Amino acid sequence: MSELALFGGTPVRTEPFPVWPRPTSDLRDSLIKTLDSEGWGVGSKAIERFESAFADFQDAKYCISTSSGTTALWVALKAGGVKAGDEVIVPPYTFIATASAVLMANAIPVFADIDADTLNLDPEKIAAAITDKTKAIMPVHIAGGPADMDAILEIGKTHGIPIIEDAAQAHGAEWNGTKVGALGLGGIFSFQTSKNMTAGEGGAIISNDDDFMDACFSYHNCGRVKGGEWYEHSHLGGNFRLNAMAASMLFPQIESLQQDMEIRDKNAVMLDEAVQSINGIDRVKQENGTTRHAHHLYITKYDASAFNGIAREAFFKAMQAEGVYTYAGYTPLYREKLFITNADEYPWLKDRDYGSLSMPNTELIADEQAVWLKQNHLLGSEEDTKDIINAFEKVTDAMNKEPDLFLK
Repeated sequence: MSELALFGGTPVRTEPFPVWPRPTSDLRDSLIKTLDSEGWGVGSKAIERFESAFADFQDAKYCISTSSGTTALWVALKAGGVKAGDEVIVPPYTFIATASAVLMANAIPVFADIDADTLNLDPEKIAAAITDKTKAIMPVHIAGGPADMDAILEIGKTHGIPIIEDAAQAHGAEWNGTKVGALGLGGIFSFQTSKNMTAGEGGAIISNDDDFMDACFSYHNCGRVKGGEWYEHSHLGGNFRLNAMAASMLFPQIESLQQDMEIRDKNAVMLDEAVQSINGIDRVKQENGTTRHAHHLYITKYDASAFNGIAREAFFKAMQAEGVYTYAGYTPLYREKLFITNADEYPWLKDRDYGSLSMPNTELIADEQAVWLKQNHLLGSEEDTKDIINAFEKVTDAMNKEPDLFLK
């Protein structure tokens, strides 16, 4: 009889992995400093300090902090010139905000399939999706792995279309030695609870383009004019500013993130080396220009044909019983109820039939292959990582030797 915990055996692990979010003394000290003496909102030194430091960290000239990654996306799209009825090319394998922010800008999300090896937008599919209505391309650096920015930037240059990077998961990631986010016109980050830097909620926009950032300032700050009067408004903007307490929480994490990245890098290498020796579990490849992965997620690909046809969901249950929580992650965005469009609510989508879309790579990954581990699993010790490896090996070995247990 199998020794799997799922069938009554002893689990590999009973202790939790490192807690996230993680309170620290530096974070507490920074919060108290802001609470006592730096102001809580507009004009706070804490906000200015964070924005300056984050821009420097991400190899950008400018940073504007926002209330969330979603609002950062909307602001960036509007500042990038996206107007009602325009099209924006996005991947269908990402968090909903990448596409819903396009809808919020009264524009049309146009989905292009991903590359099945890297899970990032496929440049060839981007090129095929361009029309005369395309006004932005928004690649997502999925799981913290940079998209193929050389190819995507070349497409944008050829067609005169701005590139806005969704780097919500990619704090510290590098493309050809430069941090992502300001490689195109601009890019956004998220500081939601699960992210590698977090204030519970929050976001940021970075760029090297003066005009773009002036427009971002206006759209994120009630339409105000940078350098203008308090009650001078030039755009239909919102109050999408980050509060000072959140900024004060994020500032010390710029330093701790760099330390965390070294830990994640080391543990990811261990996992990669182990996974490549397991037939039926494949690593997700990195684009050729990637010089650092952020490891917001650790994603592998499951091949049921290597395990006697055992469904991925059975693998999840067995791994979770061993104390290592693996799960499926995203579903294709075009299947979301949001995109069963109501012409009364979204009249600019009345001729769009998202329900008829079928993107084979996205569906293969989402429906059958993707195996996710959250980033806190990579923040443990070498022994913690060995537990993950032991669980992978224990479960896959049992599926090969005792498939009937899983096929009942």
